[in-house]
Amino acid sequence: MRHPDENILALHSSGDLGWFAGWRTERHLARCARCREEVSGFREMREALPEMAGLPDVPWNRIAAEMRANIRLGLAAGECVGQFAEDVPSPLFGKARAVLAVAAVFTLLVTGLVLERPSPSGATAREPVAMAIDNGIEMRAGDQGFGLMHAGARNVITTVSAEGTMGARYVDPQSGYVTMTKVYVE
Repeated sequence: MRHPDENILALHSSGDLGWFAGWRTERHLARCARCREEVSGFREMREALPEMAGLPDVPWNRIAAEMRANIRLGLAAGECVGQFAEDVPSPLFGKARAVLAVAAVFTLLVTGLVLERPSPSGATAREPVAMAIDNGIEMRAGDQGFGLMHAGARNVITTVSAEGTMGARYVDPQSGYVTMTKVYVE
């Protein structure tokens, strides 16, 4: 036998279930003593709650007087401490901190200049180099060269990858198809 959820039983005890869920729960309660006991416990709790809802009498005037006394005591203590704290200097920027700040700014500037303008690594004459030219891609190694020319092509899109490839894409004016050329450098 599958028992209804505790929430369903609580809603049934207060009469807040819909008609179908209430009918199903009522059928189950006719056969299950354990769930009937739980529903009766919810009903008893529901009847006892209004009796517990009353607030106890709170002496608000006495609490307000204690709070005022605590505030006055705190203000008096602050005045006592404030007399001694005014004479202590606290250097926010001493000479050592100023020198350290200037050195850090200088280091950042020098590092930024070095990283922004790296020195060229000058390729030797024997290393293969792929480069884009006006109407294609050219690859050179020393005094030898190889070129892929795209006659009549306009709006050539050239791409370069870090792995050593260079590609060109364009629309062939004769056929109207997109042509892609890729050169691999090893």
